[in-house]
Amino acid sequence: MADSSMDIVSKVDRQEVDNALNQAVKEINQRYDFKNVGASIAWSGDNIVMIANSEERVLAVLDVFQTKLIKRGVSLKAFDTGDKGPQPSGKEYRLEGSLKEGLAGENAKKITKIIREEGPKSVKTQITGDEVRASSKSRDDLQEVQALLRGADLDFAVQFTNYR
Repeated sequence: MADSSMDIVSKVDRQEVDNALNQAVKEINQRYDFKNVGASIAWSGDNIVMIANSEERVLAVLDVFQTKLIKRGVSLKAFDTGDKGPQPSGKEYRLEGSLKEGLAGENAKKITKIIREEGPKSVKTQITGDEVRASSKSRDDLQEVQALLRGADLDFAVQFTNYR
């Protein structure tokens, strides 16, 4: 019997993010507490820019957007605003966020270490580009690895693809 395998990746469905952004724009335009504060959210290249006339309003726009991301099934770990808060820019405040995609070398090593130390011993891992391939004779072991990674405290989103 051939080995079963799966890929562990960190990808974001751009269409779902775009849908969440459009829903956030609609809500911001309709809500009473956003009237006359210049609140907006939009794409700026690959980044998402939120603008309002006060720090609190920018953070409220961020909250609306994050709520829409959750409803669309996009992990908040995939959206990064950095460590800094809203920055003053003239008479308004701006906050930029970006989408994190792909497993960087350090994150891929962290995943393989977790699987090696806590996972079933029959599971073998291999880092290929920005994904990790896990293979084993037993599909149950791969499902155990999925549960292990879902429960792990990782600071990035993971998905499982090519499960065969």
